[in-house]
Amino acid sequence: MKTAEVLKEHAFLERMVGHWTVAASDMTGDKPWQETVRSLQGIWFVAEGSGEMTDGKHATTMLTLGYDSSKGKYVGSWIGSMMDYMWTYEGEVEPSGNVLSLYTRGPAFEGDGLADYREQITFLGDNARTFTSSVKEADGAWKQFMEIKYTRHG
Repeated sequence: MKTAEVLKEHAFLERMVGHWTVAASDMTGDKPWQETVRSLQGIWFVAEGSGEMTDGKHATTMLTLGYDSSKGKYVGSWIGSMMDYMWTYEGEVEPSGNVLSLYTRGPAFEGDGLADYREQITFLGDNARTFTSSVKEADGAWKQFMEIKYTRHG
């Protein structure tokens, strides 16, 4: 196995490193969460978030992201203490260089079975980004159902 090297594709992920305040009214209410993103030698990136849900329960989330050069895709996973499903991702950075689109399949939030989802990390500047989630509808269109806002504080 060849030793991994930091590639130009890792630059997008490097922008996430730091400490962030997280706000999403439908998830965090008026109590912002905190997230810390760290780099594993520039190859893998780990984002750990925590805070209080709107139901008053504490939750922790873990997002891992990297770039798989053999696939030519960004890859990752997401877990949260509020659910027992591990989300796995593959995706790409859009030509603007500011949006990472990640695609996954997981439990349908409405009805039974599985659904296709797209998560997007969008940089609005060096110190602000969003994380949006959309579900693929029957006509193939993406319907956004969640937006989380991140502000860098360190």
